[in-house]
Amino acid sequence: MASYLQKIWLKIKKKITKEKIRQFIPNEIVNDFFHLPKSIMAVLWYLYPAKNLYVIGITGTDGKTTTANIVYHILKTANCKVSLISTVKAVIGDKEYNTGFHVTNPDSFALQRLIYEAKESGSKYLVLEATSHGLVQHRNFGTNIAIGVITNISHEHLDYHKTMKNYVLAKAKILNGVKYSILNRDDKYFRLLKNKYSGRLFTFGLDHKADFTLKTFPFKTKLYGRYNRYNCLASIAVAKTLGISDEIIRDAIQSFKGVQGRMEEVGRGRKFRLFIDFAHKPNALKNVLKASRKLIRGNGRLIVMFGAAGLRDSTKRPLMGEIAGTLADVSIITSEDPRTENVNKIIKQIEKGMIKTGVSEQKITNTQKKAHNKHFYRIIVDRRKAINWIIKKLAKKNDIILFCGKGHEQSFCIGKTEYPWDEKNEILNALKK
Repeated sequence: MASYLQKIWLKIKKKITKEKIRQFIPNEIVNDFFHLPKSIMAVLWYLYPAKNLYVIGITGTDGKTTTANIVYHILKTANCKVSLISTVKAVIGDKEYNTGFHVTNPDSFALQRLIYEAKESGSKYLVLEATSHGLVQHRNFGTNIAIGVITNISHEHLDYHKTMKNYVLAKAKILNGVKYSILNRDDKYFRLLKNKYSGRLFTFGLDHKADFTLKTFPFKTKLYGRYNRYNCLASIAVAKTLGISDEIIRDAIQSFKGVQGRMEEVGRGRKFRLFIDFAHKPNALKNVLKASRKLIRGNGRLIVMFGAAGLRDSTKRPLMGEIAGTLADVSIITSEDPRTENVNKIIKQIEKGMIKTGVSEQKITNTQKKAHNKHFYRIIVDRRKAINWIIKKLAKKNDIILFCGKGHEQSFCIGKTEYPWDEKNEILNALKK
């Protein structure tokens, strides 16, 4: 009898997962009664390390990592003692830490430890990249943010926030109690955010109504794309607020080489050009495709490889398929951290958006040596095989090829296991072969 009951319990236990239990507990309850006390304990444990630091907090759907790194570069160019905590890396004094394993906003104890080390290193400034999850989960409690920056807001994380309004209000939390609020004047949610700012408000944008524009502060940059003009202008607004001279700002913007995994060119010197980018959201994919289109020469094609992560916002998947089908010449749909979700189901959802644009699928055949030149998409579930096929069979002279979704990340999640993965090395290995 006991063994029979035990078997029943094991079957029930398999079905009642942590994720299913969480579905019945509102996020607000978890945030206020679990995350907040934990963050308070972290601040007390490390003796409120941000107290004497000037913290610049940066968030947004896209561009927050690049903007954080540009601000850090400007401050370094100005010989300021500064540390950086971003999703790509943390630079604390002279030490650099890799944060590329699907890390967004660090856990409260990890964050306070890094802030403590920044203080101990003698840093006066701290540039902190913040996410919507981190903001609503109080992970940034006690970070003493003086300047709050929101780069832009577009469709993302609706699996967690449920509505766009909730998502916007989550981002707006970075403006609570700050001395200076810096907002994108051109963003569609600017009016809503304008009602939430604290301190003094500065705006940036390509519209002439903003405080910082290409006309009010002209500059040169090595970065590709219109979206990076916004990132530079947001960084300029921060630097001007800190009283850094125009000459130093312009020199820093011009010398900034970019961020690992953000429109990063790989394997230079080929007849075609290869780039890796972290674009895993509709707006980011659209921006990077538009920027890449301008790089095409002659009869070259724009080729993109991308997927969508499992157990994340599923509503964005057909949107990304539609964007790729509209803006790219050839699209390769592949896997991207499926986790415990069925990868084929994810790909089918992306494919719905692709089909909507009228693009047809090209099936794989054993005898096919070269892909057709016409507009098409192809499904190759195995990401490594997709990379190899693109480089060996598809790429030709003047093509621009984008590998999107992984960027700087150093792991690939299948099931509940994180496997080592380096997109750049995978591409370089394929080129060697």
